Amino acid sequence: MKREIIKTEDGSTSLHLPDWNESYHSKHGAIQEAYHVFIHNGFSLFEGKSISILEIGFGTGLNSFISYLEAKRLDKSIDYVGVEAYPVSLHEALQMNYVEEIESTEMELFTHMHTMDWDRKVEMNSLFTLTKRKQFFQDITDENVFDLIYFDAFGFRVQPELWSEAIFNSMFKALKKGGVLVTYACRTSIKNAMLTAGFTVEKLPGAIGKREMLRARKVND
Repeated sequence: MKREIIKTEDGSTSLHLPDWNESYHSKHGAIQEAYHVFIHNGFSLFEGKSISILEIGFGTGLNSFISYLEAKRLDKSIDYVGVEAYPVSLHEALQMNYVEEIESTEMELFTHMHTMDWDRKVEMNSLFTLTKRKQFFQDITDENVFDLIYFDAFGFRVQPELWSEAIFNSMFKALKKGGVLVTYACRTSIKNAMLTAGFTVEKLPGAIGKREMLRARKVND
């Protein structure tokens, strides 16, 4: 499927799928959305604790990159797994301006994230390990492995099957007790699918340009 590079309103880049009229990030700002949804409302809940993270939709590597930077800033160990069925090309990834906009000294690290082998755990530094899994979300079978899930799939409008009860059942199983799932989305059908899967769900203020987002917790096994 054709992908085009676009610039979002905070100056950061993203990829756009014209056939779907769908982008990898919010048009209101790729970087600001990533920090708001996944760092401020997910990662920051685990202060002082080493954690394992599952990302649903590795995409351009933005969420992985900012999580690496947060781990480095906080001297915190992270085991990160990014799942992606349709990887972006290295050429596309290197046209993203995240390094320039966030941390200009980390181009080598960002490039390594996109050139490393798939399906192999790689130590990016002493604090951060990354595994990229080329896998359909429907095929995830992990159980009681992750503390935090970044649920960053394409939107319900274009891929409703990725926001189903079956998917959230898998996410519930993949989390440890007390684990958290965060997503930019906030739709009643998505919230209901999460509740049916066993999550406790709360609405939070969304990133700029979006009124609300969802955070789900695995309170019980």
